[in-house]
Amino acid sequence: MKKLKNKIAVVTGGNSGIGLATAKAFVREGAKVIIMGRNSVTLKQAVQALGEDAVGVQGDVSNLNDIDRLYEKVNEVYGYLDILFVNAGINRLSKITQITEDLFDEIINVNLKGAFFTIQKALPLLKDRSSIILNTSAIAALGIPEISIYSASKAALRSLARTISVELLDRKIRVNAVAPGAVETSILSRYNIPQEKLVNLGSQCFNRIPTKRIGSVEEVAKAVVFLASDDASYIIGCELAVDGGMTQL
Repeated sequence: MKKLKNKIAVVTGGNSGIGLATAKAFVREGAKVIIMGRNSVTLKQAVQALGEDAVGVQGDVSNLNDIDRLYEKVNEVYGYLDILFVNAGINRLSKITQITEDLFDEIINVNLKGAFFTIQKALPLLKDRSSIILNTSAIAALGIPEISIYSASKAALRSLARTISVELLDRKIRVNAVAPGAVETSILSRYNIPQEKLVNLGSQCFNRIPTKRIGSVEEVAKAVVFLASDDASYIIGCELAVDGGMTQL
């Protein structure tokens, strides 16, 4: 039997990378999905790839009006939610001495503010005993240079998974997090970061991985499906590391 049969799921940042892989996994397990993404072209392509059980909403989670539109669509099409994967996020590489207020705000507004209000505004639609999964990062537990704001924003999400879990206990809504390690995605390639910086960051991460390989988005998606399903019914406030042992060994 499919693990998510007849479940309704929202995936932010669902038009690429981990978000798209997870949306595909949700559909395979019987769920209907609503994905949100900023890029209209990749969003349309993602919806086509997901098939008839998918709906796309263009928007930016740093814009609260866009989050409202997302849930208006959910309410219009389905009227409720069972699963929320808070996945949308951005990254930049910059030394602490070069970080501007605009760069700080850009990252925090998407990764932390956007995530918080994505959860808050979903609560009226989320059914009791539903599941919320936040996408954090293994990097938040490591000291890697030039990603201080990104790391801090992801560490904040780890804290949110705990505190929101406690606040939603009376509704039996499970809040957990998945913390990917070095995974093959395009998140950094979108931002015109010099190749030498990407190579340096990649080597720093790779050298810390006991399994000596990069993970796939599909491996992260399987972990999210687990946390979303009844298989994880006794798991709450957890951060599941999907990082080849990078932060565990």
